[in-house]
Amino acid sequence: MEGLSHVWKTAHVVDLNEIAVFVSVAQLGSFTRAARALAMPVSTVSRRVADLERQLGVTLLQRTTRKLTLTTQGRDYFDQCSEPLGHLYDAERVLTRSQRQPEGILRLSVPVILGDSAFLGFLSDFLRNHPGIRLDLFVTNQLLDLVAENIDVAVRFGQLESSSLVARKLGTTVRYVVAAPAYLDGRTRPREPAELGKHVCVLLNAFNNEVEWELVNHRRRARVRVVGAVASRDFRSVSFFVDRGHGVGLMPSTYCDPQIEGGRLVRLLPKWSSPAMSVHAVYPTRKFLPEKVHVFLQELRAWQSPFWASA
Repeated sequence: MEGLSHVWKTAHVVDLNEIAVFVSVAQLGSFTRAARALAMPVSTVSRRVADLERQLGVTLLQRTTRKLTLTTQGRDYFDQCSEPLGHLYDAERVLTRSQRQPEGILRLSVPVILGDSAFLGFLSDFLRNHPGIRLDLFVTNQLLDLVAENIDVAVRFGQLESSSLVARKLGTTVRYVVAAPAYLDGRTRPREPAELGKHVCVLLNAFNNEVEWELVNHRRRARVRVVGAVASRDFRSVSFFVDRGHGVGLMPSTYCDPQIEGGRLVRLLPKWSSPAMSVHAVYPTRKFLPEKVHVFLQELRAWQSPFWASA
């Protein structure tokens, strides 16, 4: 085994491709068959094995005109190399398959507003369509570090901070000032944004049940501080309390439109809305995008979302 000891002392400088060629020759018992299997000229196969022997300082193969045999050192080297090389091939096949097949764990971060049955229903349908994918879902308004947290995709509303993340626009959203008929009964409707300060509101992401709403009307812009009877981090609860008449809400137009048409909500200050807000899917890199991420982004863009108008 002295020769093998010498082999391992020098293995760190050996080209893995040359090892793969040698293993193929040893398995097939022929330079010609190995060349055919590796899709390379016989002369290249022979040269690579010779280079490997020269680097190792040992003879691995005995060549005659009729026969090719492993030397003792060649057999030892083959026994040590063939199994790890097989593991490398298996690992490559697994990675290649995961790149081409939608499978594996999809780690997804979304804001609390998407912890809604409509978005969860979209995810349910997506998982049924792709049974090889498992979902790890983060519902939080915190801007998680996608790289540190190993997040595949995040959905983010509003202006993106400059970063190395790749952003794909999903659409835009604006919000309307609305209230239920039950709330408006016996109350004077506001004619200007400043009058919202006299109304009870239902708030999303407020501090001490106060928040500033920014509204636009063409080139006009207004900021008004409103106070809430109810404040929540959850869109579902905000919509519930607005619908039940607990106050005025600033709600996504895609949610409000059918409610207004059906008479369940009334739009106040109809010439005013929030500024348009972009919605993006962000992910760490566009290079070597796994198929699970690719199909998710495709289906998310195609989804008729009640939270944004498609880009």
